[in-house]
Amino acid sequence: MGRITARRRITRITLGSDDGETRISRSEDVLAVEEPLEIRVGGKALAITMRTPGHDFDLAAGFLVSEGVISNGDQFAAARYCAGATVDGENTYNVLDVTLAQGVAPPDPSLERNFYTTSSCGLCGKASIDAVRTMSAYTVADDPLTIDAELLASFPDRLRAGQDVFEKTGGLHAAALFDGRTGELIVLREDVGRHNAVDKVIGWAVKENLLPLRGMVLMVSGRASFELTQKASMAGIPLMAAVSAPSSLAIELASEVGLTIVGFLRGRSMVVYSGEDRITTTETAHHTSTTREAVSL
Repeated sequence: MGRITARRRITRITLGSDDGETRISRSEDVLAVEEPLEIRVGGKALAITMRTPGHDFDLAAGFLVSEGVISNGDQFAAARYCAGATVDGENTYNVLDVTLAQGVAPPDPSLERNFYTTSSCGLCGKASIDAVRTMSAYTVADDPLTIDAELLASFPDRLRAGQDVFEKTGGLHAAALFDGRTGELIVLREDVGRHNAVDKVIGWAVKENLLPLRGMVLMVSGRASFELTQKASMAGIPLMAAVSAPSSLAIELASEVGLTIVGFLRGRSMVVYSGEDRITTTETAHHTSTTREAVSL
């Protein structure tokens, strides 16, 4: 697995019951690697993100889409690792320089690390939503995607089955694109950061020149945050599903741009927070009204 995983000697302590014996064992465990990646554009530093090494070119391409720097594969000319990342000149493969296509405007230097995706940027929720709506090159509200709930419910298990590194470490998030019509798993990526996993998925699609990702479902292993919703919108993805909860701002953004958000997608249960019309059922549903206290998730 190379630098994706690392081995470490550990001490495992298993406490016994009141009258049981505490067991102590020592062994070797596998950890998910986390290292910084500096992303440069045209030789100028743009951002540093902590990530799991692997699919770094996808990560950079997806990040640039998320930030509104590019919107399709033709605008991403090349990427290369920079040598001399350490004092002795060793290439650590932790510095990546992207070359944009001729005529594509570079990122505005005044916006470096002050993009709307940064939680410390000081923008209120409404301003953040307006920024995404204004900067996105794609509209998802008119995407005709509909998906049967039975098909959608199969995605989490298939996402989990494809997490090779998580199986070894238990420490990585995952994101995947599914074809909303056929249910085909298109691409899956893992990373210590769920936002990086999404960027890697989107970046793969950029390099395949598939944007906008109409008719696609973005499945994520964690919660549905504002940041992930923004990334889906910027890539033209009409539906995002998560195994955990969404944030309030994520739902506000999704409702604003016409994106469907499904949370708590576990087993045969799900909660649709926005864009309910895209989710269909083959059986007649029994509708009930309930208070917040009566809902058990």
